[in-house]
Amino acid sequence: MAPTRHHAERVFAVASDSSAAARSAIAASWVRSLTDYGLDPETPRRPRRLEQARLDEARDRFALMLQAAEPALDRLFAAVGDAGCCVLLTDHEGVPLDRRGAATDDDGFQRAGLWTGIAWHEADQGTNGIGTALAEGRALTVHGDQHFFTENTGLTCTAAPLYDHEGRLAGALDVSSRRRDLDAAMVSLIASAVGEAARRIETAHFRRVFSHARILLGPDPERDAGGLLAIDRDDLVVGATRAARRLYGISAERLAGGLPVSAILNDAENEDFHTAERGVLQRALARAGGNVSKAARTLGLSRATLHRKMNRLGLRETD
Repeated sequence: MAPTRHHAERVFAVASDSSAAARSAIAASWVRSLTDYGLDPETPRRPRRLEQARLDEARDRFALMLQAAEPALDRLFAAVGDAGCCVLLTDHEGVPLDRRGAATDDDGFQRAGLWTGIAWHEADQGTNGIGTALAEGRALTVHGDQHFFTENTGLTCTAAPLYDHEGRLAGALDVSSRRRDLDAAMVSLIASAVGEAARRIETAHFRRVFSHARILLGPDPERDAGGLLAIDRDDLVVGATRAARRLYGISAERLAGGLPVSAILNDAENEDFHTAERGVLQRALARAGGNVSKAARTLGLSRATLHRKMNRLGLRETD
């Protein structure tokens, strides 16, 4: 009972410090849990579980993201499953819609509520990996007694938010463990794997949504995760990832008004982009044996548009 009381007292003490929230995402979450949601660290609420019909509806709404995520979820679980971790993919309300876990660990995770259909929003569970990553809009780890509820202090949860093809917060990817011997090095490795998997899921989802368009990786990928652009046959930007929207200042209004790719990418500032585009055209022409009409069909362009691009990039017609 003493450790339980000690944890609760620490939560109240930190949350009462007016400057703590500004210094720490965990402290800010503890404050929200106490003041915004009216939670008590010693008295957890009964987990909010979606009825099967509502869970099915949520999965239907999230279907394209779930399909895009499957390879990344499998790969992530292969990397962390043997360490006693489970993998969860949630919607924007923090409800897991898909999950990977070892059968030998499932009973413990189910008792802890780390299961499909059980809400992990901060309003439900206080400070936790999924809910706090969604609230903060960034990847983070909530380890042990950083959790708000005392009963969750045996968990370590690393989560990253997921953004959809319009740059909106769509859900979260989480790796959770019930092991108390996870050291900082292991947590760091898990965090890196989660971040990489989240980027893979977002990319795969974006490519599925814009399967009819050309997908371009913007320059300077290290600076902002290499924002992706979807370009139609008229060289208009029809889609942009969150990273690309931030990198190029692309708003929904600009997209709706018809945004030429040339308006955001120019020769002086983005030579790398034009080099990449030239390579794409050269490969398409090579596969088509130099036949411009065939290459244009492969790229989803009109022959006139491909000719215009070839002229701009100094490529010669051979057919």
